[in-house]
Amino acid sequence: MSKVSRRKWLGSALAGAAALPALELDAQPPRRQRRQVPATGRVAVRDRIHQSVARWCYPKIALDDLCRAGADMGLMAIDLLKPEDWATPRKYGLICAMGYAGADDIYNGLNRRANLPAIERAFRKNIPLAAKLGVPCVICFAGARKGRPDDEGANYCIEGLRRLTPIAEDHGVTICMELLNSKIDHPGYMCDHTAWGVSVARGVNSPRFRLLYDIYHMQIMEGDLIRTIRTNMPFLAHFHTGGVPGRHGLNGHQEVRWDGVMRALVAENFQGYVAHEFIPLGNDPLMSLRRAVALCDV
Repeated sequence: MSKVSRRKWLGSALAGAAALPALELDAQPPRRQRRQVPATGRVAVRDRIHQSVARWCYPKIALDDLCRAGADMGLMAIDLLKPEDWATPRKYGLICAMGYAGADDIYNGLNRRANLPAIERAFRKNIPLAAKLGVPCVICFAGARKGRPDDEGANYCIEGLRRLTPIAEDHGVTICMELLNSKIDHPGYMCDHTAWGVSVARGVNSPRFRLLYDIYHMQIMEGDLIRTIRTNMPFLAHFHTGGVPGRHGLNGHQEVRWDGVMRALVAENFQGYVAHEFIPLGNDPLMSLRRAVALCDV
């Protein structure tokens, strides 16, 4: 498979389209509903880790085919779909667990006021649809630093999210800002450390704003995964995986002990989703996904 990046995929698929107060912790990510479709031929899973897969990693596979194969191997959801695709996984007993709703530009995000009006218009349109179609979370990004200090960028993100979270609160949808590495994949990205993201979450102070903790990215930036997850679990609504180094399949040649991280999530009674977001290698791009699902099924 030719090498692809989420940024490249988004470019084609989505073109045109300081002390802070304590966070209220009364609302948790919505619990996944068990599939109601026949399970004939499907792999039995323990159902303790609710697994998903990022759509952009499989550009040569039709969405219906990816949903069908994902359901058969034990997935519960598909990640990073556009609004026009949110209904498709439902045909296979899945949902879209993390959707694009109009805050899709990694480098032009909420750390600049000029970007907020377009994001707000899109959220007002798409978050009600997300609620209708059972999409529990929508993604947003901090944006690139471009010379802006981190504390100033955090304040702008807080300001913008305080305008956006009432929309999410009204519809029971959680807005998630993704933690990404700025060392290799996304130079200059501002939300590149857990502590910075948590500071924004505290400042927003809404049960409908959380972080998308990408394990691949945070292994590169911080390491210390399990302790960081345990310490900050109230602020984390969703997880992504990816082998380190290389962002390929999950296996014993990678830095992360994936079954250990998954067991930590189970111990924390995490009820959200863990989505596989890695670039598959080999002639069968679904083989490494099957292996990842089995590895994380603890």
